[in-house]
Amino acid sequence: MACIGLATKKMNVNSAFLRPSCQNAFLGTGTRSSSTIKAQKADDHYVKEDVVIVGAGIGGLATAVSLERLGIKSKVLEQADSLRTGGTSLTLSKNGWGALDVIGVGNQLRSHFLEIQWARIKSQQGKEMQFFNFKDADPSQEVRAVERKILVETLANQLPQDAISFSSKLASIEKQENGDTLLKLHDGSKVSAKVVVACDGIGSPVAKWMGFTEPKYAGYCAIRGLAIFPGGQPYEPGVEYIYGKGSRVGYVPVSPTKVYWFICFNSPYPGTESVDPSVLRQQSKKLVKNYPSELLKIIDETPDETMISTPIGDRWLWPVLTPSASSGKVVLLGDAWHPMTPNLGQGACCALEDAVFLSKRLAKALQSENPLSVEDAFRCYKNERWRRVFGMTIRAYIAGRVMQSESSLVCALRDNILVPKLAKPGSMLGHTNFKFEPLLTKET
Repeated sequence: MACIGLATKKMNVNSAFLRPSCQNAFLGTGTRSSSTIKAQKADDHYVKEDVVIVGAGIGGLATAVSLERLGIKSKVLEQADSLRTGGTSLTLSKNGWGALDVIGVGNQLRSHFLEIQWARIKSQQGKEMQFFNFKDADPSQEVRAVERKILVETLANQLPQDAISFSSKLASIEKQENGDTLLKLHDGSKVSAKVVVACDGIGSPVAKWMGFTEPKYAGYCAIRGLAIFPGGQPYEPGVEYIYGKGSRVGYVPVSPTKVYWFICFNSPYPGTESVDPSVLRQQSKKLVKNYPSELLKIIDETPDETMISTPIGDRWLWPVLTPSASSGKVVLLGDAWHPMTPNLGQGACCALEDAVFLSKRLAKALQSENPLSVEDAFRCYKNERWRRVFGMTIRAYIAGRVMQSESSLVCALRDNILVPKLAKPGSMLGHTNFKFEPLLTKET
């Protein structure tokens, strides 16, 4: 039930999905901070690690924390020089909170964010098409908009101080004769890993190395922001969606002083993620001029540094045609494996599910004496998770096509039949049902 950002400039579709810091992941140079792995002077020397996680985003950190809880140490390689705490917010439903509870940080995070009670969907003309209370639809449901900065920092704080190696850009990957993987970094240092978990996002260089195609642009973009009201935000704890023709908007309170908002709009080009905030603000106001004036007030209260833009895209994991989620002892997780459009609000939730599911099986495999057990664990992960994420990716794509339609006929059907009469709260929230097993600890 969340949405992500936009782009404005015309550019190649494929490169639009690589973060600016990712676009040169296999090119150029990088610098290292004092907390990173020491660069080796001799060309044939390298650091040896049992488990390396590529990417210190939500999926990567959740995996590292889960493994730590299970007694497995890991080294997280992050190409940025610090935690990537930029961006706005994301919405977590009960499956996301279930994962955070299993990992052990759920209650710590809940104290920061309001629980969202209801959802309302309106047409651009102001007609209320759907309204429902989350608890009435599902007593176990839990929805909160979460500030990405707080989520990432909370996860990182669960790890040992030296667990994350910053300024560690991946330059290339090689399979070694003994079955390990050699990761060459831009500063010339090398890391030999028995296991690699790639959580390096939608433009994943590791996924590209494994033979995956770039995500496909869905035909629309979004702008997101986080409005700040120092004296207190005036909105009730509900999420408001407003559907137009070829565009839609939404906003939801995050905390007593913050409100997350988004604008999705059709665009023939994906553009870039790096857009001047003043341009984004001007474009945002232009896009909402025919929507309720409340959106203008929220945009006015949004600091420049919280406004971001990204193109929307996905990649369908077709059976047989798509590479496996793993290659030997290298495995993909989250957006690196199954990027999906944000129309179900499940990108981060699925990454958290991945982290818990994979960590349990990987820890058991590493503690086994069977050298093939890691690859078996990865196959189990792929087989079990594929069924869920493939269906969810398609469902999210179809929902986006309907919500972003420019057809007068489709919009009329959506606003008068699909949303008010056929879209039942139970079915709209069914994808959030996911049962977690307890995450066993080393002492257990």
